[in-house]
Amino acid sequence: MTIPAVMPTYARVNISFERGEGAWLLANDGRRYLDFGCGIAVTALGHAHPHLVEALQDQAGKLWHCSNLYEIPGQHKLAQRLVDNSFADSVFFCNSGAEAMEGSLKLARRYQQVVKGQPQKNRVIVATEAFHGRTLATLAAGGSEKYRQGFGPMPEGFDRVAFGNLNEARVAVTEETAAILVEPIQGEGGINPPPEGYLRGLRQMADEFGLVLIMDEIQTGVGRTGKLFAHQWEEGAEPDVMAVAKGIGGGFPMAAFLAREEVAQALTPGTHGTTFGGNPLAMAVGNAVLDVMLADGFMEGVQSAAQDLWARLEGLVARHPRVLKGLRGKGLMIGLVCVAPNTQVLDAMRAEGMLAVPAGGNVVRVLPPLIIGKAEIDAAEVAIEAACARIEKEEG
Repeated sequence: MTIPAVMPTYARVNISFERGEGAWLLANDGRRYLDFGCGIAVTALGHAHPHLVEALQDQAGKLWHCSNLYEIPGQHKLAQRLVDNSFADSVFFCNSGAEAMEGSLKLARRYQQVVKGQPQKNRVIVATEAFHGRTLATLAAGGSEKYRQGFGPMPEGFDRVAFGNLNEARVAVTEETAAILVEPIQGEGGINPPPEGYLRGLRQMADEFGLVLIMDEIQTGVGRTGKLFAHQWEEGAEPDVMAVAKGIGGGFPMAAFLAREEVAQALTPGTHGTTFGGNPLAMAVGNAVLDVMLADGFMEGVQSAAQDLWARLEGLVARHPRVLKGLRGKGLMIGLVCVAPNTQVLDAMRAEGMLAVPAGGNVVRVLPPLIIGKAEIDAAEVAIEAACARIEKEEG
């Protein structure tokens, strides 16, 4: 038996890709695939976006890495743009969503214990069905027992309540509670949007009890829902701390957590750090992403494409009730709720030349690039229609 050199931590599909362009991927066998998974909501501007390619190539010829012991001008530029377009006053750059979540949790605890002088405050209220990453702390914060199996003991300090239930959250507050952590729309858990007013209610609750409100916008943020950040759809729902990743690098590994100044002051020299975070390559790409996303009309274009795609998918649900039964989500973060096993639906879609991503609750995540137009939406409708017909024929 040959043992693979790559650890078998993924049940990989036997396809590899040579290159991509826009919403399309070209496999090594020559087949084209419509990519509505985007590397799990990562390639937000599609593959090989010319502005991102130019920015990366230009920076690659100058400087790749510079320690955070020195000034990195690209960080100042990108941080200011994020601050100017959010609730935040400052930004810490890192490499991955899990790292951004770890930093967010550390910040909330240190703020309560050092700045506010309340050393007993260390616990965080979290939600059922949540996903926040695969480090030990983020696994403990997440809602999946399956992901935690075999990695115990888990870090202490997390109290789980039902997602969307403000009453449960209020009852869970104790003298040791430091923060509340929530996804504005749950991604891995099944594209679960909260009830109207839930995020605003958490904001009010955090203010009432002196808690830090942390939002995990790793999947929902950076244009995915048709606004730069998903919580911006609900007035009065601004967090104190927010983690972002995925789309902010357009495919280049980078992440960040943002914070209001009152909370951010807890991190002083030596209290947190990163070797590769905020490197010149990442900053060049991140700024290029915002060049595109902050341009006039871009978010309106995302919202228009989302409206069209939702209408097409609603038609597919109506025409194929033996395979599909509903939609949920926001913007271009869409959960296609299945009757047939979602793995079967994904296999059939792939056979028809279209890629998507699974999620909890027997859901197929439809996460297309934010730059799609009518041609890509037409192609998606045709592929999903054919996939449903394929499943119906197999089942007789």
